[in-house]
Amino acid sequence: MIERMLQVPTIAELRRHVGEARRQGKRIGFVPTMGYLHDGHLSLVKKARETCDFVVMSIFVNPLQFGPNEDFERYPRDIERDRELARSAGVDLLFTPSVEEMYPRQVLTTVSVAQVSEPLCGQSRPGHFDGVATVVLKLFHIVQPDAAFFGQKDAQQLAVISQMVEDLSVPVEIVPCPIVREPDGLAMSSRNVYLSPEERRQATVLYRSLKQAEAWLKEGVPLDEIKERMAAMITAEPLAEIDYVEVLTYPRLTPVHTASPGQRLIFALAVRFGRTRLIDNMMVTV
Repeated sequence: MIERMLQVPTIAELRRHVGEARRQGKRIGFVPTMGYLHDGHLSLVKKARETCDFVVMSIFVNPLQFGPNEDFERYPRDIERDRELARSAGVDLLFTPSVEEMYPRQVLTTVSVAQVSEPLCGQSRPGHFDGVATVVLKLFHIVQPDAAFFGQKDAQQLAVISQMVEDLSVPVEIVPCPIVREPDGLAMSSRNVYLSPEERRQATVLYRSLKQAEAWLKEGVPLDEIKERMAAMITAEPLAEIDYVEVLTYPRLTPVHTASPGQRLIFALAVRFGRTRLIDNMMVTV
């Protein structure tokens, strides 16, 4: 456990401290977050500590990835709590820039990753992944990590960032990390705090439907029928409003109707409970 953790709000300070660590021959690990940390985030730090000597975490609620009717203003924030969790988890340097620090002027340059950004959340949240790719590439330029750690709960985000890094020859290793779940199976998310007790109870159907989809696949149920069964299972919960239920190849996220041996698939879903939109997924190899 790290007893002393640096916290810096500016790019210049971060670069100075990371530069010192690099001159000492340390391997730099990076965990980008939007804060309101939970055990899923902390599992990324644990993974980073296994292979890196100096771990940087950023906390930045990025306005570029929120649409006009989304929850940027109400996105949960608690920097004091986050600071203590980051320190206890073993973060060496916590980067907490303001919006003005990251975007001092109107942003005229954005990053757009075609194809993998277009289905799933890309359809229901236009421009979201442009905002994600832009801020992540900017953070990579600022931190210049050797490795960056991302959770598989945001599987499309992981695919977009991996494609961006490959296409632009960004010198960073992208390390996928498993989904961390509550005891009842709900994927950990900062947005879970929005759920009412009844919404929270009904939201467990997401993981149950994914587990059932995995079982149906093993039984040889056709993929389109699996999607229909999953949707019926989810809508049986009266507060659930489906955004999408899909099965695609991974990581290219292309449509698929017939499973082939050795193929890697993702069952992906997004469902609203009240005002809260939750995503979850399960990756399987046929």
